[in-house]
Amino acid sequence: MPAELHPRTKITTESIFSRMSRLALQHGAINLGQGFPSNPPPAFLLEAARKAVGTVDQYTPPFGLPSLREALAEDLGVSPEDIVVTAGATEALSSLADSLYGVGDEVVMLEPYFDAYLPQTLMVGARPVLVPMRLTDRWELDLEALERAITPRSRALLVNSPYNPTGSIFSREELEAIVTLAREHDLWIISDEVYDELYFEAPPTPLRALAPERVFTVGSAGKRLEATGWRIGWIVTPPGLAPAVTGMRQWSSFCSAAPLQAAVAQALPIARAEGFYPQLRESYRQRKDLLAQGLQAMGLEVFEPVGTYFLTARMPGLSAETLVQQARVAIIPGSAFYASSPPPEGLVRFAFCKTPEDIAQALERLERFLKIRG
Repeated sequence: MPAELHPRTKITTESIFSRMSRLALQHGAINLGQGFPSNPPPAFLLEAARKAVGTVDQYTPPFGLPSLREALAEDLGVSPEDIVVTAGATEALSSLADSLYGVGDEVVMLEPYFDAYLPQTLMVGARPVLVPMRLTDRWELDLEALERAITPRSRALLVNSPYNPTGSIFSREELEAIVTLAREHDLWIISDEVYDELYFEAPPTPLRALAPERVFTVGSAGKRLEATGWRIGWIVTPPGLAPAVTGMRQWSSFCSAAPLQAAVAQALPIARAEGFYPQLRESYRQRKDLLAQGLQAMGLEVFEPVGTYFLTARMPGLSAETLVQQARVAIIPGSAFYASSPPPEGLVRFAFCKTPEDIAQALERLERFLKIRG
C-alpha cells in the first residue's frame, strides 16, 4: 500500500476561483468571477520591468529588495525597517499565520471571508472563528457579535478593508472599535489592505494609523498596478517585528522575483506623481456603474460597492455552474465565502476589473439567458 499524504492536504482543494476560471475557458464564458484585470499593467511599470530584466536577476534578501522597501516606506509613510516584501499578498498572509498563531489558538475573522483565510489558519493548527456581517440594503459590521466571538484562546483579529467580497469599507469609528477590542483582549490585528487604492468615496483609514503597535498591514502591487500575476506583496509590521516575520517567510519562497521587485520600486513613485491611482479609480467607477445599472435593469438586487473591484448581488435560484454553462458568464457563488453560516439567498459576486466591452457583453448574455429562462 503506498504511503499517504499528510491529513492537512484534505484541508484545501481546488479554489472556487480557479474552478470558475477553468469552467469559463471550457465553455467560452466571459470571466466576471476571478479578480484579475483584463487590461495590461501601466506602460511605466512594463518599461521598468524591461530595464530590470538582465540587471536585477539574482536572489534578493528575504526581507526584499532595499530599493522596494524604501519606495514602499515613502509611499506608505512608514519605516523601511518595518517592511517585509513577499511573493504576493497570499504569502504575506501565510507568513503572518506562521508567525502569530498555532495549535489551540483562535483567529477571529468576518464572514463572508476571502478564501485563503480559512485554510491558512487551519494549516497552522489554529481555529477560525467566523463573525457574520449583516446584510440589509447594505453590508454592516456587527460589533457586538465581534466582541462576543473573542475568548481567552483568541490570538488575532483578521480584517479586510476595502473588503472582498462585499466591496464595503469600514469607517474610522468602526476601526477604532476594532482597535479597542484588540487592546482590551491583547490581540494582534492582521489588516488585509490590498485594495487600499481602490475606493469610490472617502479614502480608507489604514488600521496601522490607529494601533501601530499591534497591526500587521498586508498590501499588494498586483492590485495597485494591475499586475496580479507578478506576485509582489508586502507586510508592514509593528516596529521591531519585521526580522522575525522575515525569518518565517524565508522558508517558503525565500524572495519574490527580483526584476519585478525592482520594477515595482521604480513604478510606485511614478504612479503617485502621475496620478495613476485617481485615473484607475475613475476607470473602475465607470465599469462598476455599467455593471450595477445593467444588473438592476434586469430586476436584480445589487449591493453597490464603495471599494475594491467586486460587486455583490442576488440571483436566486441560479447556480454558478448553470450560469457559466448556459449563460456563458462566470461569477463566484456566495457560498464560496461562507463556512459557519448559510450565505444570503442567491448571493453572487461579480468582478468588474474587466473591459467595458466584456462587461457589456456579459450583461447581454445574462439578459438573454434570463429572458429565455422566464
